[in-house]
Amino acid sequence: MADPSSDDPSIAILVPVRNMARTVRDLLDSLMKLDYDEGKLEIVFVDGNSTDGTREIIGEYPVQLIDEEGKGLNAARNTGIKYSKGEILAYTDGDCIVPPNWVKGIARNFKDPGVSFVGGMVKGYDVGDFISTYMDETFFQVKPNFNGRHKVNTLYLFNFPAGCNMAFRRVALEKIDFFDERIDHGFDDLLPVEKLSDRGFSLVLDTDVMVLHQHRTKARELLKQHYNYGRGGALLLVHRSSSRLAHWFSTYLITSTFGIALFCSLIITSLYWPKMLPLNFGIGFYTFGFLVLLSFYLGTAIKSRSLKKLILYPILDVARGFFFTMGGLSQLLRIIFRRS
Repeated sequence: MADPSSDDPSIAILVPVRNMARTVRDLLDSLMKLDYDEGKLEIVFVDGNSTDGTREIIGEYPVQLIDEEGKGLNAARNTGIKYSKGEILAYTDGDCIVPPNWVKGIARNFKDPGVSFVGGMVKGYDVGDFISTYMDETFFQVKPNFNGRHKVNTLYLFNFPAGCNMAFRRVALEKIDFFDERIDHGFDDLLPVEKLSDRGFSLVLDTDVMVLHQHRTKARELLKQHYNYGRGGALLLVHRSSSRLAHWFSTYLITSTFGIALFCSLIITSLYWPKMLPLNFGIGFYTFGFLVLLSFYLGTAIKSRSLKKLILYPILDVARGFFFTMGGLSQLLRIIFRRS
């Protein structure tokens, strides 16, 4: 631990976990190596009823372990706030590794009293795994995609911070009533950041504040993740329809649903009424779009000398988008039928 400094804020590291036995030890080991005044640092794990030995592993370390009050990731985040005292609330996930200077980087940004939020960079640590590498190189990023340090007053599309590497000033988070527990699966971490910006608080995005994340390593897991992100977007539309995030998601959902419907109609029309619309026209229309997408990865493929990336990256992009859309539509249908 670093030497005490009266200027350093007290920081609570809050980690929601559920069935993370495979990865949580790596995180705990990295937390034990943090370079920060031990007297101003508390580490709180919030467990969502794990059944795989996660709790037992956490119990081996000098950290606080509490039970989630409520249900869902935002409920766990709020529980951590309730049982911690830090001026700064820093969040990471059970499948991350934090470098020794992580907390110092967060504290440095909060030296500015006008800053209410700090979001950092996320990189994969499964070096060499194809799916993990894809998530770092994809044109359509779900992790932070900014360079350097930026002090901003609003969220920008494709420059979102990540829930596994974010920190809030406690007094600012209190003013927006913490995390909305109705939002789950996706967008749950971004909504409070948007609310802070709407209240006029300053946000900092800093690539020097970095964590390593274990990205999904199987295509099935990746697509399930994006399906759930879509479900979160639908909950956002229902409960926070006036937010900019909801507007962005609704625009995407309408556009992508139209695109999928058009594709299906072109194929069906081509098969049953070939004189009206030849099959090769319908296929050619979308093939052109795929070739445009493929061109985005030409430089990446040449640099890494990988034909596999050139072919599969665009396919994964399309598949992710499809499952993201399906997740949103399925959640909306669940809500509609539940109310009827």
